Amino acid sequence: MFDLSAIQNALLEFGLDAWLFYDFRGNNVLARRVLDLESKVPTSRRFLYLVPAVGPPRKLVHRIETSTLDHLPGEATVYLRWQEFERGIGDLVAGLKQVAMEYSPRNANPYISRVDAGTIELVQSFGAEVVGSGDLIQRFEASWDDLQWAMHLEADRHTRSAYDLAWGLIADRVRAGGSIRETEVQQAIMDHFHANGMTTYHPPIVGVGPNSGDPHYEPIKGHDAVISKGDFVLIDLWAKLDRPRAVYSDLTRVGFVGETVPEPYQEVFKIVAQARDTAIDLVRMSFADGRKLRGYEVDRAARDVIEKAGYGHAFIHRTGHNIGQETHGNGANMDDLETHDERFVLPGTCFSIEPGIYLPEFGVRSEVNVFVAIDKTVHVTGGMQEEVLAILA
Repeated sequence: MFDLSAIQNALLEFGLDAWLFYDFRGNNVLARRVLDLESKVPTSRRFLYLVPAVGPPRKLVHRIETSTLDHLPGEATVYLRWQEFERGIGDLVAGLKQVAMEYSPRNANPYISRVDAGTIELVQSFGAEVVGSGDLIQRFEASWDDLQWAMHLEADRHTRSAYDLAWGLIADRVRAGGSIRETEVQQAIMDHFHANGMTTYHPPIVGVGPNSGDPHYEPIKGHDAVISKGDFVLIDLWAKLDRPRAVYSDLTRVGFVGETVPEPYQEVFKIVAQARDTAIDLVRMSFADGRKLRGYEVDRAARDVIEKAGYGHAFIHRTGHNIGQETHGNGANMDDLETHDERFVLPGTCFSIEPGIYLPEFGVRSEVNVFVAIDKTVHVTGGMQEEVLAILA
């Protein structure tokens, strides 16, 4: 729900003059969510909505679609000609030094870059400096309320039990003297999700041996591998309750089809687990000490552990991503590899911690979810895997 006073308080907190929302044909989904427009059909003409840190908001809407922002407070200016549109923008930002928009300088953070360069240039031509709205988006689009946290915990129960099902299925088939295909395990997990009122945008990753060394491996029926005794297996799964505004649980665990796990697998897992725990400890200590923490710092903490162990070349993705109504949400990522994410880790947001080491023979990843509550308590969900599971033990 749109909350004007909360937005204005956040603008004052972040030292910004205003937040300028812009959309054309639904291309700025982040703005549409904050403005409670996501459930409405996108309009065919451009609109802008300015929320200043102090004072009433103002609207700029097209004459054909004057009711676009009627549900929001503030006076509307109606334009028809392009000249009126440009003058309207000038009037909106007149006297403002800094305005936030869904923009990232040099496209350093593509996750929030939703406003085209031409519109940014137009706003800047009237003397206003445009800065990124990444932390504002986190506060009003990526932050969870109590109901979403409760739905995450319920989803977490079902994603964790999916592992019991998957490991048990592999064990039963192998103990009976047989084997099982990656896609059979994948389908069993999908059936489990459906039976428990869960939904997901994509089936889970089930990778055996060398396939586990591909972070985005996708088993395809008829072209997938067989899981047999003596194999190393990685399962990465994600799902949410099939309810409005539900948020994801996203976990990764690894196992070995045997009664004991060979030392090479355990050695690599211990390094990954240490990187995972070091990143989590940094989050906990930062909030306990009241220190502001940025996403790239969490990535750096985990990456340092893996690099010092000599596997830096094999850690080929960021440490974690924001989690929300999409598996990869719109808050801060734990990333100093693919991007240098300077967004703050904010209370009310959730993200994954999932370092990995990917070798030609096998790959290890350990993924949990971290939720920082509004009271700054740090919760870890998904269960902390402490060693490679011996599936036949």
